[in-house]
This record gives sequence, structure tokens and C-alpha cells, in this order.
Amino acid sequence: MTDQPFHSSSTSAFPTVEMRTERDSMGEMPVPADALYGASTQRAVLNFPISGYRFGRSFLRALGLVKLAAARANRELGKLSDEKAAAIERAAEELIDGRLDEHFPLDIFQTGSGTSTNMNANEVLANRAAQLAGEPIGAKKPVHPNDDVNMGQSSNDVIPTSIHVAAAETLAGELRPALEKLHAALTEKAQEFWDIIKIGRTHLMDATPVRLGQEFAGYARQIEIGLDRVQMAILALEELALGGTAVGTGLNCHPEFPAKAIAHLNERTGLSFREAGDHFEAQGAKDGLVEASGQLKTIAVSLFKIANDLRWLGSGPRCGLGEINLPATQPGSSIMPGKVNPVMCEALLQVCAQVVGGDATITWAAAAGSTFELNVMMPVIAHHFLENTRILAAAVAAFTERGVRGLTANKERCNVLVEYSMAMVTSLAPIIGYDRAADIAKESVKTGKTVRQLCEEQQVLPPDELAAALDPVAMTEPGGEGSAGG
Repeated sequence: MTDQPFHSSSTSAFPTVEMRTERDSMGEMPVPADALYGASTQRAVLNFPISGYRFGRSFLRALGLVKLAAARANRELGKLSDEKAAAIERAAEELIDGRLDEHFPLDIFQTGSGTSTNMNANEVLANRAAQLAGEPIGAKKPVHPNDDVNMGQSSNDVIPTSIHVAAAETLAGELRPALEKLHAALTEKAQEFWDIIKIGRTHLMDATPVRLGQEFAGYARQIEIGLDRVQMAILALEELALGGTAVGTGLNCHPEFPAKAIAHLNERTGLSFREAGDHFEAQGAKDGLVEASGQLKTIAVSLFKIANDLRWLGSGPRCGLGEINLPATQPGSSIMPGKVNPVMCEALLQVCAQVVGGDATITWAAAAGSTFELNVMMPVIAHHFLENTRILAAAVAAFTERGVRGLTANKERCNVLVEYSMAMVTSLAPIIGYDRAADIAKESVKTGKTVRQLCEEQQVLPPDELAAALDPVAMTEPGGEGSAGG
């Protein structure tokens, strides 16, 4: 069966797009009349109809910040007139604010240096400056896309700089606040659950008792360390390639340009960027992004452990562990009435898996794409890093509000499982010997009786000594006698 048009009339279902003609170094190119981009961008639109993935808001904001900072630096250096610099800055502010995003149509999978996207920005800012000055789109006045907007720059230093700026801003502005709220929520639960004793588990098998609050304090500590990792990731991104131009030599760039431009970036972002210590390293490799992505992956692994533990601890509610009660957020089945699933945990687990996969792509793109003076897989690195950070921050925020804050403990269930566990015999081993304690444990499994019941029947210890030895609270304290082992 063939596709049918939307309308049965002979008129095409698709409206005719009015075009204008623009010219670049390769010649004339028809461009949609209302598009602010030009011929170079349109060529890339036609060349890369691949995924439908686009650079997101954080990257476009960063790209606008770089162009704004560059214009201001060039004006201070006497390279751009006040009129031209002001025109670029005015247009760049609109890009920073998200008012020009529709004019960035390019696919992530494009030229590996991101040249197409850099030219996209140059053309959009030049044409928007023309509009604001009352000139027609394509007039290349008052500013030229290459000569003025791109002055002192190359795609090869603008794109990696924009990636670092976007990544650091997203880490600082989105992921860090989300983790801080999760850390506070887990710390609160650790305090709330401190007096609840439950059975510990190693190898998925019963182990000696622990405090539910101790488990949650462990989760909180993971996130606390995760916040340190966010800061380390930001530090790995602070060196910027700006100023290296095409290959790292700084050709066609004023020697004071990068420092001045980066000062403006720091003023706008509140971060502490600095010029790369070596531009050949900054442009020929992407080690800083690999390091930062590794920190992000580690945070995802921590979150996966926490979400998975909570999912298991809340399993049941009657035929699983059932030691905690997860908030009921939505019906869990289209066929089983009353079923409620740990959906907030599951959503976070999936995001963590995505982050780990994205890190693999970043790592491979940084390794395989870094040849001589340039990495040629920067767009896909940018896409995965920024998406990983964005969705992890959003998932953490949702998990905190809908999965952790309303979580409660099932104290009675915890008490029952502690008493029923044969691991209670561990505290007796230093007193009655390992072999006899093992016999009691085996008999507990065979008979279904608790360790306490068997010890009382066999008069293993006087009642007061037995009560002290089998006190589950004492087993949770450091310095106790005996060892649980593995």
C-alpha cells in the first residue's frame, strides 16, 4: 500500500516554502526566506538528514555566550568597531535567552568539528543583526558572519569551548542542586529511621542486624561524595580552547583575545574558566570531557545502587521484603487491581543505564576521534554529555520528591525478620564457639524455630546472658564481639 496525500485534491498537501538565494564560498544556495541562517547552514541541512537530534538549549546558550564574549573582547582590543560589536552583542543576547533556537536546525551527526553549527551561529547572528539594523536578511551588514562574528575564532576552538561552558553550567546549575536536595532527603530519612533495627544482607542472604538509618546514612554519604565528584567534573572543564583557532597556534587571533573573552564568560556564568595551558592538548584531545563524564558515570552508578536497594526493600508489599513502604504514585498494572510498582526507582534506573551508555560513547569518540590537531567527534560528545547531565538531574529531582520524601519504614516487619534470621547466631560464636553456633543455625533452618528459641530450649546460656548476646541493637554498634564475615 502506498502513502496517500492528506488531501484528495490535486493541490499538494505540503505548502510551498518561499525561498531566497544566498551565497557562500561554494556559490549560490536557496534558503528558506524566513530563516536567519544562510547558505553554509542550508548545505549542512541537506547533507545531514540523519537523526533528528539537535543541539539543546544549554549548548546554544553557551554558544551565544562565547560569541558575545568574543565580540566584547574584540571591541576592547580595537578589532571591532563599537557599532559592530554592539550589533553582535544584541543578537547574541537573543541566542543566549533562547529566542533564536528555531534557526538552529542542524543534526548532531554532522561535520566532526562542529563547523556547520559554528557557521550556523555566525550566520544567524549576522542576519539578526541585519534585521535589527533595518537591513535585509543576507545583507551581511552591519556585520559579516565570518569577518566579524567569527573574528579571532575557529570552529575548532569555539565548539570545544562551548561544550565546556555548557557542560560546566549544567553540572553547576542543574545536577548539583538536584543532588543537594536528594542528600538532604536521605539524611533526614537516616535520622528518622535510626532506631529501627532490621536484618542486614550480604550476597542477598541474611547477615547480622543493622539499623535502617545506617543504610540510609550510607546512601546519603554516596550522594555527598557525588557532590564532590560534580565539583571535580567542573574543575576538569575549566580550561578552554578559545584562542587556539584552527590548529592550536592561535593564527589570526590577537594574543590578548582569549583572556579577555574568557573574563567575560566568567562574569556571565559565575564560573572560573581559564585559557588552556596548551592549545594543542585542548583541541587535539578531549581528556577533560572524558574525565568529567567519568565522574558523571560514577554518580549514576551510586544512584543506581540506591534506587535498586529501595526497590528491593519495598518489594511486596506482602510477599517480598516489605521493610519500607515506597510512595504510591500511580496504578501499577492494567490487569491486576491494586498493584503499585516502584516506578520512581525504575525511572532512575533507566536514566542511570542511559548515562553509562552515553559515557561509553563519549569515551570512544574522544579516543577514536582525536587525531593529530583535532577531535572530529565533538558534536556527539557534546550531545551525550549534556543529555546525560540534563536527564540525570531531572530524574534525581523526581526521585527525591516522589520516591524518597514520602518513604516510610515498616518497623514491625523489620523486627520480625531480625528475630527470624539465623544470622542472629553470629554474636554467640565468640561465646560458644563457631561449630556449635553453626549447628544451631542449621537447626534453625531445618526446624523453622528462631535462634533464640533453640538457645532457650538447649539452655545454651543463662537467660540474662542470652538476652544480652542476642540483643540486635548491640549488634549494630562498632566494637562488638565476634565477626560476621562474608
